[in-house]
Amino acid sequence: MTGAPLPFRAFVFDVDGTLAETEELHRRAFNETFTEAGLDWHWDRSLYRELLGTTGGKERIRAFMRDYAPETAPTEDDIPALHARKTWRYAELVAEGTLSLRPGIADLIANARAEGLQVAVATTTNLPNVEALTRATGQGPAPQIFDAIAAGDMVKAKKPAPDVFLLAAEMLGLPPTACLAFEDSRNGLISAKAAGMACIVSPGPYTEGQDFSEADLVVRCFSEVADMQALRRKMARAA
Repeated sequence: MTGAPLPFRAFVFDVDGTLAETEELHRRAFNETFTEAGLDWHWDRSLYRELLGTTGGKERIRAFMRDYAPETAPTEDDIPALHARKTWRYAELVAEGTLSLRPGIADLIANARAEGLQVAVATTTNLPNVEALTRATGQGPAPQIFDAIAAGDMVKAKKPAPDVFLLAAEMLGLPPTACLAFEDSRNGLISAKAAGMACIVSPGPYTEGQDFSEADLVVRCFSEVADMQALRRKMARAA
């Protein structure tokens, strides 16, 4: 290792939009599930961008029903089954092998390991989606890659609440201030900062233009900070 040590003992990654650009497959899985269920619903890209302001799949369906009051709406009791079917369809789409990790992510994880850092996930999505992603991108089983996986169905409040990042730090046995978070969205940034973590943001197609003024660093691509020397320099300049 060269250069001053990083002031962190772990990297904590969001999943959707951060590890990989997954949102288009999520949108497709939602739409195909709606069609299969006989619902005359279609979430185009513009609408889905808006709905992403609500974190969590079941919560997103509820927000759509509340704000758009579709005539063909399931009951509240139907939402868990509808979302479960969407999760299954999403895993099928991911398994087709069209996804790859965002540039720089694999190197960030490998270089963190080389520095002796722990690596974790803090995500609004559920564990099966994390597992589907890591296997489909050739990384292997998620528990073999990450020291801790904090998922949305493990906490009471999803992002932008800090719960999932706090849980990740607890699972790692570290204070949140010892963790550096990687995110792509404003909700994720707010969540990480509320938990007490520093946060680097690299926005994606669905989050470009959001307010990232609270971020410790904003980069166009995670490859800009995949090298630990580059990460040290950029974090020092931004401080």
